[in-house]
Order: sequence, then structure tokens, then C-alpha cells
Amino acid sequence: MERNVRILGAPTDYGANRRGVDMGPSAIRYAGLAEELESAGVSPTDAGDLAVPHHATRDADAGAANAKHVQEVEEVTTSLADAVSTALAEGTTPLALGGDHSIAIGSLVGSARDADIGVIWFDAHGDFNTPSTSPSGNVHGMPLAAALGVGDFAGVEWANAAGLKEENVAIVGLRSVDGVEAEAIRDSDVTVYTMSDIDERGVTEVTNDALDVATDGTDGVHVSLDLDWLDPREAPGVGTPVRGGVTYREAHAAMELVARSEAMRSFELVEVNPILDEHNETATLATELAASAFGKRIL
Repeated sequence: MERNVRILGAPTDYGANRRGVDMGPSAIRYAGLAEELESAGVSPTDAGDLAVPHHATRDADAGAANAKHVQEVEEVTTSLADAVSTALAEGTTPLALGGDHSIAIGSLVGSARDADIGVIWFDAHGDFNTPSTSPSGNVHGMPLAAALGVGDFAGVEWANAAGLKEENVAIVGLRSVDGVEAEAIRDSDVTVYTMSDIDERGVTEVTNDALDVATDGTDGVHVSLDLDWLDPREAPGVGTPVRGGVTYREAHAAMELVARSEAMRSFELVEVNPILDEHNETATLATELAASAFGKRIL
């Protein structure tokens, strides 16, 4: 049975510290996302972009202390949560295009609104900060903590994913984490596989273990793919590059395992910044990885 995929653009940079990532959805589409998905045997429908308030009209310091543009993040992620939830209710798989990683709050809230979900977080960063612990105040470093109701986010209805538990979250490829953030992750029930784990065990074994964590007693898995998970030599167009990431083939191998599991409920691609990219290389890579996650094979 052919899978129907609904593409949802979230062109926002409110959670980031560098401008330009709001053009990520356009860059990914231009790189041929729909064609790549069709080559994977799925039927894509592009629902267009969410309405996002213009950056220049908003005050970064409004709202919560040390959470820049948190009111705008709430607006965007609430709209995305509704769009993700609607897509699932109508029998389609939502594919959210960022924008910065703060959009994951909306993806998670929407995907977990009427189901128990697991999460695989392919990212160089933990995104487990809160306004109280963040060195920068940028919300793209907080979405996982927000969805799980950690610290300042406890009881914040718009940010908390109802059907998500820490024990069903796996972070894969972590290699850059703040000190207090690391302590919070260690104190949680989240499972973490660092780049050292991938070096020692290989990406296939680590991804299979992450899938076991995310599928244990859940109705499906949300896959969050931050392009800075890859090494900057593979994906130069990201706002917070960290050396030592996964290779092109490792990334595809992981996505192929996601597809083979048939557990994916929702998916997102984030942090593609065409201003920092080279010949739209990172956006093109994003489309290829999405196709692998939805089942494209060499043969």
C-alpha cells in the first residue's frame, strides 16, 4: 500500500542565532524533495508553508527570560502541531521542513497528541537546555526538553508532548553538549548514543538499538533529523556545525534502517541554511536522506 506523505513547511529562524535558516524549506523543495520521495515509492503532497510572523516586527526579548522569541516559537509550533495532528488523522505521514530545530516542539506535540510515541533524535546536540540553563537563550537548543516538560517547561501546555516519555527517546550521534545540559540528560531516562558509540559499534547497531528504545510500547516513532548530525564536510549549510559527524553513507544506512522498521509516524528535516550552504549541497542531501527514510533502495 502506497504511503501518502504531507509536506509541511515551517520557515522560521526564531529559535536560532543565525539568520537564513527560515529559507530552508524553500531550499529543500528546490533541491527536488518531491521527486526524491516519489522515487522512494511514496506519494507526496505539498501543503505549503505555515504563516510565520515577520522577524523584523517582533521583539526578541518579549516573553520568558532567556528564551528569545519564545512567543513567536509558540505561535509557529502550535500551528505546526495542529497541521501534524491533522495529517495523521487523515491517514498521511507528516514531513515537516525547518526552519530551525525549535519547530520540533510542534512536530512532537502534534504527533503525540493522540498516540504514545517514541523519538529518535539524530543530532550533534542534545537540545535539552531550558531557559534557566541555556547559555544563549536560543530555543533551537531546547525543543527536546520542552516536549518532555523538563525544568522550566513543566506544565507548559503548548510545549509538552502528551504521549511522549523520556524512556522512549534516543539521541543518536551526540557530540556537543553544554555542562548543565549534560547533567540534565544524565539525570533523565533518555537514552544517548554519542559519536564515540557510533565509532566503536557502528551506525547500524546503534540505530537498531535506538529503534528498540523508541518502539518499546509505543504506537510509532517520530524521527528528527538535524543536518548538523552529519560532518560539516558533508553538510556545510548548517548554523551550528560540529566537526566529527557521521558520513554520507552512515547517514543513509541509518535512514534505511528507519524505513525497514516501518515504525516511522512522523518526520522532520531541520537546520538547512542556504545562506551558509555550497551549491545547495546540504538541501540536496536532506532530500536524499528523506527518500532513504521513506524506503528508497539502491536495488
